[in-house]
Amino acid sequence: MNKSELVTTLADKAEVSKKDAEAMIDAFMSTVTSTLQGGGEVALTGFGTFSAKDRAARQGINPQTGEKIQIAATTVPKFKAGKGLKDALKK
Repeated sequence: MNKSELVTTLADKAEVSKKDAEAMIDAFMSTVTSTLQGGGEVALTGFGTFSAKDRAARQGINPQTGEKIQIAATTVPKFKAGKGLKDALKK
Protein backbone atom coordinates (compact mmCIF):
# COMPACT_ATOMS: atom_id res chain seq x y z
CA MET A 1 0.00 0.00 0.00
CA ASN A 2 1.41 3.38 -0.96
CA LYS A 3 0.52 6.80 0.48
CA SER A 4 -2.32 7.57 -1.94
CA GLU A 5 -3.92 4.18 -1.25
CA LEU A 6 -3.57 4.80 2.48
CA VAL A 7 -5.18 8.24 2.09
CA THR A 8 -8.12 6.70 0.23
CA THR A 9 -8.59 3.90 2.79
CA LEU A 10 -8.30 6.26 5.75
CA ALA A 11 -10.78 8.71 4.17
CA ASP A 12 -13.30 5.90 3.65
CA LYS A 13 -12.92 4.41 7.16
CA ALA A 14 -12.96 7.74 8.99
CA GLU A 15 -15.63 9.20 6.69
CA VAL A 16 -13.59 12.32 5.94
CA SER A 17 -12.44 13.86 2.66
CA LYS A 18 -9.25 12.65 0.99
CA LYS A 19 -7.78 16.12 1.56
CA ASP A 20 -8.43 15.85 5.32
CA ALA A 21 -7.08 12.28 5.41
CA GLU A 22 -3.89 13.35 3.64
CA ALA A 23 -3.49 16.26 6.07
CA MET A 24 -3.83 13.83 9.00
CA ILE A 25 -1.19 11.48 7.58
CA ASP A 26 1.18 14.39 6.84
CA ALA A 27 0.67 15.74 10.39
CA PHE A 28 1.34 12.29 11.86
CA MET A 29 4.55 11.83 9.87
CA SER A 30 5.72 15.35 10.71
CA THR A 31 5.02 14.85 14.42
CA VAL A 32 6.83 11.49 14.55
CA THR A 33 9.81 12.91 12.64
CA SER A 34 10.17 15.99 14.84
CA THR A 35 9.77 13.92 18.03
CA LEU A 36 12.50 11.50 16.94
CA GLN A 37 14.77 14.40 15.92
CA GLY A 38 14.33 15.78 19.44
CA GLY A 39 15.44 12.48 20.97
CA GLY A 40 11.97 11.32 22.02
CA GLU A 41 9.87 8.34 21.06
CA VAL A 42 6.27 7.85 19.95
CA ALA A 43 4.45 4.91 21.56
CA LEU A 44 1.08 3.80 20.21
CA THR A 45 -0.21 1.21 22.66
CA GLY A 46 -1.09 -2.03 20.90
CA PHE A 47 0.49 -0.89 17.63
CA GLY A 48 4.15 -0.14 18.30
CA THR A 49 6.86 2.33 19.22
CA PHE A 50 8.86 4.62 16.95
CA SER A 51 12.28 5.60 18.28
CA ALA A 52 15.71 6.78 17.13
CA LYS A 53 18.79 4.65 17.63
CA ASP A 54 22.42 5.73 17.46
CA ARG A 55 24.55 3.46 15.29
CA ALA A 56 28.26 3.53 16.10
CA ALA A 57 30.97 4.10 13.51
CA ARG A 58 32.33 0.87 12.11
CA GLN A 59 34.61 -0.55 9.48
CA GLY A 60 33.09 -2.10 6.37
CA ILE A 61 34.20 -3.61 3.10
CA ASN A 62 33.36 -2.33 -0.37
CA PRO A 63 31.87 -5.45 -2.03
CA GLN A 64 33.07 -4.43 -5.51
CA THR A 65 36.71 -3.80 -4.67
CA GLY A 66 37.22 -5.55 -1.34
CA GLU A 67 38.67 -2.28 -0.02
CA LYS A 68 38.13 -1.53 3.67
CA ILE A 69 36.11 1.63 4.31
CA GLN A 70 35.11 3.57 7.40
CA ILE A 71 31.33 3.89 7.91
CA ALA A 72 30.41 7.00 9.91
CA ALA A 73 28.24 6.98 13.03
CA THR A 74 24.62 7.85 12.36
CA THR A 75 21.17 7.93 13.90
CA VAL A 76 18.56 5.63 12.36
CA PRO A 77 14.80 5.27 12.89
CA LYS A 78 13.56 2.16 14.66
CA PHE A 79 10.08 0.65 14.97
CA LYS A 80 9.18 -2.02 17.49
CA ALA A 81 5.83 -3.69 16.86
CA GLY A 82 3.42 -3.84 19.79
CA LYS A 83 1.58 -6.90 21.07
CA GLY A 84 -1.69 -6.02 19.32
CA LEU A 85 -0.01 -5.76 15.92
CA LYS A 86 2.00 -8.95 16.48
CA ASP A 87 -1.11 -10.87 17.55
CA ALA A 88 -3.07 -9.61 14.54
CA LEU A 89 -0.43 -11.05 12.19
CA LYS A 90 -0.21 -14.49 13.81
CA LYS A 91 -1.77 -17.30 11.84
